[in-house]
Amino acid sequence: MTPVGDTVARTWKALLEGRSGITLLDQPWAQELPVRVAGLVAAEPAALLSIREYRRMDRCGHLALVASREAWSQAGQPSVDPDRLAVVIGSGYGGLGTVVAQTRVLDSGGPRRVSPHTVTQVMANSPSAWVSIDVGAQGGARTPVSACASGAEAIAQGTEMIRSGAVDVVVAGGVDACVNELAISGFAQLRALSTSEGDPAGASRPFDRDRNGFVMAEGAGIVVLEREEFARARGAEILGRIAGAAVTSDAGDIVAADPEMQQRVMRKALTAAGISTSDIGFVHAHATSTPIGDLFEAGAITAVLGNQVPVTSTKSMTGHLLGGAGTLGAIVTIQALRTGRLPGTLNLRNPDPAISLNLINATTECAGASAAITNAFGFGGHSAALVITAA
Repeated sequence: MTPVGDTVARTWKALLEGRSGITLLDQPWAQELPVRVAGLVAAEPAALLSIREYRRMDRCGHLALVASREAWSQAGQPSVDPDRLAVVIGSGYGGLGTVVAQTRVLDSGGPRRVSPHTVTQVMANSPSAWVSIDVGAQGGARTPVSACASGAEAIAQGTEMIRSGAVDVVVAGGVDACVNELAISGFAQLRALSTSEGDPAGASRPFDRDRNGFVMAEGAGIVVLEREEFARARGAEILGRIAGAAVTSDAGDIVAADPEMQQRVMRKALTAAGISTSDIGFVHAHATSTPIGDLFEAGAITAVLGNQVPVTSTKSMTGHLLGGAGTLGAIVTIQALRTGRLPGTLNLRNPDPAISLNLINATTECAGASAAITNAFGFGGHSAALVITAA
């Protein structure tokens, strides 16, 4: 569920075509905001859920449940012992939309008007709980809360659960739904958001000289991870492999990233995968379009992989899904390895001269690539890197 499509197929098509999902918010609550560009999912989840489901969940849960059902269906709804089935869905901010809405209700109508669903909607673990109920998973329902690295860390956790022998199948991913006045105002006060409103589609400009901040977006990405022997025994279509994963913490600044630590997490992921830097066919960068963040990541990629490997960032089209970004990056990477086509970075018209990378600004053939890295970094010094190989 992304601003450019409500399924993997539609999202992928839009990315290959270089279509942006960023728009100008015209809702009454947005009129006074310092930043009004954002990415809303391409289809309203209300039309895809039952009334009861819709009313009991925060929007964060809506998006996760819709995306997980697509993933579960595409995987053929594996028949697995409930004790051997787990869910790991990360979220940076949980039900923040409910916090905003119910605070407004409390202020205007008093405590007796607050919804009885408030507590379960606000919980950061609500999406993973609802998905575990939906698929009948009894092997654990975990929720990594690591800001914008949450989705990638969920895949790393799910992979480790399988490799440890604890489970056979994990529904893993990330979600956030923070297009609201509180989140936008807070990030705007940090001067982290793009202030380009003349052309919303041009606001997110990873690696471009004129980038000035990220674009807030909502969305979810979910994958089904399986032990290979289990998948083969049931005749599953294998889309790709998580060859290596790494999760680290900078132990430095609460906001500022550490490029040396970003190098470290990529190297650890490569070591876990048992492959060399020369095996990497491309990088799906975290690159959110912030002036310092993109510069730091570019330096880290160059230090680890050199400046010849193709690099792209699809946040130029979707905006930043926060907790959902890491899993969307994994899905884009899998799709590129499967199809031999790598979406480019939209709005990359004037590459930053301080960045020495092989930046891709349009869909490019990558048919020879058999492995790739996708990065995810979050406030708090959270870093995650996944090495994904072709099926």
